[in-house]
Amino acid sequence: MKKLFLLLIMLVAFTGGAYAAVNINTASQAELETLQGIGPAKAKAIVEYRKKRGPFKSPDDLEKVSGIGPAIMKRVRKDITVGGTTVKKENKSVGK
Repeated sequence: MKKLFLLLIMLVAFTGGAYAAVNINTASQAELETLQGIGPAKAKAIVEYRKKRGPFKSPDDLEKVSGIGPAIMKRVRKDITVGGTTVKKENKSVGK
């Protein structure tokens, strides 16, 4: 029973990162670029917006950044947060 419980705990620990979101308040430009539809220019714009105006209060505030509209928000909404720790994703989807 102990082994089964330990296995379950380890499984949860290893899959936890797969569901982690990118914290748009603390992510580096490179980390922001892991989001689908966010390339170097948009990632830089997010970082610059954050430096000038302070942290985002909600994920929807990302639309206030020039170049980020409803289409990009639809792609990234499930992958972003304004709290917690950014966890790098293994694979980036194609089709920025």
